[in-house]
Amino acid sequence: MRRCSYFPKDVTVFDKDDKSEPIRVLVTGAAGQIAYSLLYSIGNGSVFGKDQPIILVLLDITPMMGVLDGVLMELQDCALPLLKDVIATDKEEVAFKDLDVAILVGSMPRREGMERKDLLKANVKIFKSQGAALDKYAKKSVKVIVVGNPANTNCLTASKSAPSIPKENFSCLTRLDHNRAKAQVALKLGVTANDVKNVIIWGNHSSTQYPDVNHAKVKLQGKEVGVYEALKDDSWLKGEFVTTVQQRGAAVIKARKLSSAMSAAKAICDHVRDIWFGTPEGEFVSMGVISDGNSYGVPDDLLYSFPVVIKNKTWKFVEGLPINDFSREKMDLTAKELTEEKESAFEFLSSA
Repeated sequence: MRRCSYFPKDVTVFDKDDKSEPIRVLVTGAAGQIAYSLLYSIGNGSVFGKDQPIILVLLDITPMMGVLDGVLMELQDCALPLLKDVIATDKEEVAFKDLDVAILVGSMPRREGMERKDLLKANVKIFKSQGAALDKYAKKSVKVIVVGNPANTNCLTASKSAPSIPKENFSCLTRLDHNRAKAQVALKLGVTANDVKNVIIWGNHSSTQYPDVNHAKVKLQGKEVGVYEALKDDSWLKGEFVTTVQQRGAAVIKARKLSSAMSAAKAICDHVRDIWFGTPEGEFVSMGVISDGNSYGVPDDLLYSFPVVIKNKTWKFVEGLPINDFSREKMDLTAKELTEEKESAFEFLSSA
């Protein structure tokens, strides 16, 4: 375990009248490229607020500890006043202790020639172990965000392996897809992404996800209008728009020869900040959450992306949105894929 504290061991970090106790935040896969884009934003107050001190815990596998030392040095060199301590480790019992937030970025990437079921099997092992560590060492109020792919099923695996932590505390990242959908609409209309709200990503963080703008709004000349009404281009919205968002990750890999990192880190920040501070009035966001009790015909016990609103660090489904036949078909297709993934993962889970 490596530790960087900005204070000598015998100095008290907090005065008695200091109201802000530090929160303990874990990032796994901390030597990787997404984490490299993410850690500065966490440390500088962009995620948890400018007055929230942080103890940052970095976990990676043993062969990456040399690289992680370099990350640790850079965090020290940033001289961030909110970072009260940074702990770099390859041990789960150190990493998961007393956590307030766990951002699980690390996972087994898909290698050339690897079948999807082999990828699932490798990741079930990782997320079963990390779920058990959360169960044993973390606070029961911990918020767990899974980024490592296949994110939905990895998140469900971690949740099932941590029965003492409420399953509502687990979510997976589909905010990157959500942001991609907002950006595509904004580009098409010649506005900024901030002028577009209430897009939805339904389902799996995979190429079966369904980006839906039936309920989305855009601000044009100071007035909010529906995206369908603003664009007047149904064939684009039901065709090229959907496939562009679904396949954007692959397009980035093809162009960069590396997977999305900067945009993924930004999406993680958006996702966690909304959990922490809530969603703005009149807006909803997409995140993968447990499907139990939803009103959209999605089977229970799936980790499925829905539109949610968040208040007091608690999410709720956005209810009562009408679903047309086109949407229904797409939502069912991605649910089917998630059900199959879950069945495969659970076979491995019982034997892992």
